[in-house]
Amino acid sequence: MKGVSAKVTRGLQVGSLVKCADNSGAKLLKIIAVKGYKGVRRRRGGCGVGSVVVCSVKKGDPKIRKEVVLAVIIRQRKEYRRKDGMRVRFEDNAAVLINEKMLPRASEIKGPVAREVVERFSAIGKIASMVV
Repeated sequence: MKGVSAKVTRGLQVGSLVKCADNSGAKLLKIIAVKGYKGVRRRRGGCGVGSVVVCSVKKGDPKIRKEVVLAVIIRQRKEYRRKDGMRVRFEDNAAVLINEKMLPRASEIKGPVAREVVERFSAIGKIASMVV
């Protein structure tokens, strides 16, 4: 996994609900852990655009509900700063389901995807409809 070029503010934390922006069947995800997060004892893990998170499916198809899945955050409401000084923010918090090989489980993504995610996960950029 490659580093991100922007200084991404951790706008989401463990316990946050995010929308699932792909056609995998899941609608609403709850973040239960952040992959690679090492913090102080009892502190909730933070994550932002491009972070890999462990989620529980709260709403969606009966087959996929209550399943524990891996996901990548593709949009966040909290603004973050890019190297050129531009500040980026989105209308909602959204994630895309991935498998253990860091490849997307779905075949299409609804809505825009942050450029920082495509830098880190090129397979997500291939199925994205719009990269911002």
